[in-house]
Amino acid sequence: MKRNTILTILSIILLFVFLYYASHHFSRYTIIILNNIAITMILAVSYNLINGITGQFSLAPNGFAAVGAYTAALLSLTPAQKQAMFIIDPIMPFLGSIHLPFLAALIVAGLVTAFFGFILGFPVFRTRGDYLAIVTLGFGIVIDIVANNAITITNGPLGLKGISNYTNVWWSYGWLVFTIFVVMSIINSNYGRAMKAIRDDEDAAVAMGINTFKMKMIAFVVGAFFQGVAGGLLAHLITTISPTLFTFFLTFNLLVIIVMGGLGSITGTVIATIVIVWGSELLRVFDQPMHIFGITTPGIPGLRMIIFALLLILTMLFAREGIMGKKEFSWDWLFNAIKGGIKNGK
Repeated sequence: MKRNTILTILSIILLFVFLYYASHHFSRYTIIILNNIAITMILAVSYNLINGITGQFSLAPNGFAAVGAYTAALLSLTPAQKQAMFIIDPIMPFLGSIHLPFLAALIVAGLVTAFFGFILGFPVFRTRGDYLAIVTLGFGIVIDIVANNAITITNGPLGLKGISNYTNVWWSYGWLVFTIFVVMSIINSNYGRAMKAIRDDEDAAVAMGINTFKMKMIAFVVGAFFQGVAGGLLAHLITTISPTLFTFFLTFNLLVIIVMGGLGSITGTVIATIVIVWGSELLRVFDQPMHIFGITTPGIPGLRMIIFALLLILTMLFAREGIMGKKEFSWDWLFNAIKGGIKNGK
């Protein structure tokens, strides 16, 4: 077994040792943040596959996450729960009677979302231009309208409540590790090299014999699958979902993450997700009254977001290609950096 593989396995083991400690010693608030980081990371990593690696501008994550959340929730709720919840109009008979275990519900949610991705991508990727952005933006709007008005499926504006709190650090980080493994396997394969060729110069990629339609579809559908799973995990973390949860603001946040981390860099996406999700929580102190040198300042709701936005602007000004650019972390890079530091120290 190669050194790099052993180190990667050891790192994953250390991660789960940390999660075991966290689940027994950290507060519920901190556990929720850790889960939120993992779910956001799944969304961002899978989103970077189509936007950063393949170079296609999609605005679909909020729509895909909504599809996954509603699908997983409807499948995991018991018939009795659904019957009691749908008070305006009764739920569709098929949805009302079906009940699946959590894992099966997540997988089906991912597959349903991937199917929507296939339906969207099939006509769009046969053309070029900004059609994908327009279609996926419209898709998010359509999903919002359906979620508000298809009362026999989504319970309308009332949403779904009483969803079982199945999501914990084991589920969220287990899916995160699997997501990164799948996405990195694609990136390091011939498919990944073909996707990067499309991003850099689509005409040259076509001239080389690359099936650009197939590569775009793979990136889009795989990304949709994991975004659907992330939506399902989110639904079973917060236990209540409604159409207002899946607005374009979700997609905007993910765009900020992948641009800040570096379009095309999964390592950068991981770092940027931690910085943004954890950082936004740390800055909550600015929304509350503060005592500084004997002076009490009133709490200003939303001030933390202004400060956070300024920090993001400064980051983008001084790191225009993001934190990592298109580079990825590797054990060889780490050891070379350590050796270089030792030599410079001498």
